[in-house]
Amino acid sequence: MSGQPMTTKDQPRLYHRPMSTWWWLGKRTYLTFILRELSSVFVAWFVVFLLLLVRAVGQGDGEYRDFLDWADSPWVVTLNIVALAFVLLHAVTWFNLAPKAIVVRLRGRRVPPTWIAVSHFAAWAVVSAFILWLLVGAG
Repeated sequence: MSGQPMTTKDQPRLYHRPMSTWWWLGKRTYLTFILRELSSVFVAWFVVFLLLLVRAVGQGDGEYRDFLDWADSPWVVTLNIVALAFVLLHAVTWFNLAPKAIVVRLRGRRVPPTWIAVSHFAAWAVVSAFILWLLVGAG
């Protein structure tokens, strides 16, 4: 060694194990992770859909009717059904992650993680029931 830095030619080559494109199908947890990440696209779709609805309502009766006709097309209905399934997956996995992100102490003791998850699901059920009541019962 003459004190000269090693060139790339002299350096040992590291072994990089090839990874399949479908690595995420190997374990259920990986699949859930990928599907949850994909669900963000459908959450964004619902935001865009809602913004289009608000815009149509703001444009007047004719524009609103055009929006309803468009929203009633089979491909939009299918997209919204698929999006609903992904948004439900997103919500459920998010509420299941909440106990890992939230540490609640009551009287100096940590609240069990199950209580945190159950409280999130209970709040979701109460809000959903209230919205259902507004749409069906109060109308």
